[in-house]
Amino acid sequence: MIAVIDYNMGNLFNVVKALEAVGGDVRVIDKPAELTSFDAVLLPGVGHFGDGMEQLKKHDFEQPLRASIAEGKPFLGICLGMQMLLDSSEEAPGVSGLGVFKGKVLRFPGSGDKIPHMGWNNVHFKKNSSLVANLPDDDYFYFVHSYYAAPEDSDVVVGSCYYITQFAAILGQDNILATQFHPEKSQSSGLKLLENFVNTANAYSKKK
Repeated sequence: MIAVIDYNMGNLFNVVKALEAVGGDVRVIDKPAELTSFDAVLLPGVGHFGDGMEQLKKHDFEQPLRASIAEGKPFLGICLGMQMLLDSSEEAPGVSGLGVFKGKVLRFPGSGDKIPHMGWNNVHFKKNSSLVANLPDDDYFYFVHSYYAAPEDSDVVVGSCYYITQFAAILGQDNILATQFHPEKSQSSGLKLLENFVNTANAYSKKK
């Protein structure tokens, strides 16, 4: 089973429906103690970095999420759920992120391009990952964001995208996966990516 975290910052309905459409056994949870009962975790997120971290702390999810990740359970962060994996963000100076990946979240630099980056854009896959299995390189996904992840270690960047500047669109290391784009809004390509995550969760469950 996959736990989708409800901390008042995510588009839960679309994420859950997309996961169920590709065969996922999904439950929305709002109590951190429930995490131990699940084989995989998905952290969605829409909104402000500072508000997101505040809500995670308010709902006592911060440490249980770190523990679940450290245990080796498959984890997928989406949009803000990806950004909060880093140490900090220019969107909320002084607010600490989860620190799963070393690095910062930066605002797109000012230019003639519109901010936020909104709409379809192609993602170049920089290395193999179970999350992008059977997806073509430079496939298109749907983005809505004004800030982007800048990890210190380039080896954790699974996929990159260009808008104003080159940025990390997919992060991955061991059991941890995250996307800046919204797979639940990315039609067939997004559904395939979520199916890959469901398959990863199922494989983990069988190994236990």
